Amino acid sequence: MNLEAYKGVFVFTQQVDNEINSIAFELIGKGKELAEALETEVTAVLVGSDVKELADELAAYGADKVIVVDDPELKEYRTEPYAHALASVINEFKPEIFLVGATAIGRDLGPRVSARVHTGLTADCTQLEIGDFPINPVPGREQKHNQLLMTRPAFGGNTIATIACPEFRPQMATVRPGVMQKRQKNEGAKANVVEFNPGFTPDKKYVEILEVVKAVSDTVDIMDAKILVSGGRGVGGAENFKLLEDLAEVLGGTVSCSRAVVDAGWKVKDLQVGQTGKTVRPNVYFAIGISGAIQHLAGMEESDIIIAINKDETASIFDVADYGLVGDLNKILPALTEKLKREMAAK
Repeated sequence: MNLEAYKGVFVFTQQVDNEINSIAFELIGKGKELAEALETEVTAVLVGSDVKELADELAAYGADKVIVVDDPELKEYRTEPYAHALASVINEFKPEIFLVGATAIGRDLGPRVSARVHTGLTADCTQLEIGDFPINPVPGREQKHNQLLMTRPAFGGNTIATIACPEFRPQMATVRPGVMQKRQKNEGAKANVVEFNPGFTPDKKYVEILEVVKAVSDTVDIMDAKILVSGGRGVGGAENFKLLEDLAEVLGGTVSCSRAVVDAGWKVKDLQVGQTGKTVRPNVYFAIGISGAIQHLAGMEESDIIIAINKDETASIFDVADYGLVGDLNKILPALTEKLKREMAAK
């Protein structure tokens, strides 16, 4: 493989019903950082039907170029035509790096595309950077420069692995939503659009969509929340979450939880923060009755301010907290909520 022929950072920009998923903007933001380190450009790959009008929005968030693959066969997501579209883009334009969001679609699509173009894929990454590989020089082994170092939790979150793909291109990774930060939007930006269509011939691998039934949920997306009041096993029971809900209501925040709470059936999976839940980055994160296991920290440690309340003064959560209260949450939360109510009323 001629590695020198591969240039640029490409990002798959997922859209559903002509609405771009926020992970696309997050990946463009990280893609810009990687592209700057490599002195190259970031290219967004937009796949769908009648989606060209979305290209300017991608440019507004930092895409230097937008490759649009537009075809009626791509109206709804189906594995075969989408995999064909992305593999064709890679074979035609030869990107050095290709990033995909670790959404339900991305997790289905990424491995299939990487297999078709004969390269590796690091899944569910939480950190990406350009560096040397091996990271530490090994006698008798060439240390390659300007490699994509892909970091992800491994062995159930008990260790962190940094992985590279030095011998094949593109270097591919799926990235967890909420981990990377999108750039400030540049209103009025116009996209440099390249239209590309490899042709689509339906065959027995093309599934037929008979009906699309959209799930209706009244659960707030915790990834969009600015203030999260999150509870763990230490809350003691489902009924005690009323204390967290009262605090969240006063603050204009949202209640979330740890995996232990979901496993106990106290809260639904959509509210789970952590490695097997959602990655959040609120302005303020209350960790109440949460011990601070690495699996949970992976989903919230980038919060601007972390406030921990736990009766165990040795709990690991205090190691990452900006503010910590040691004590009984059943006494602390009502007092804190009442104090905040009075402060709000005084204003």
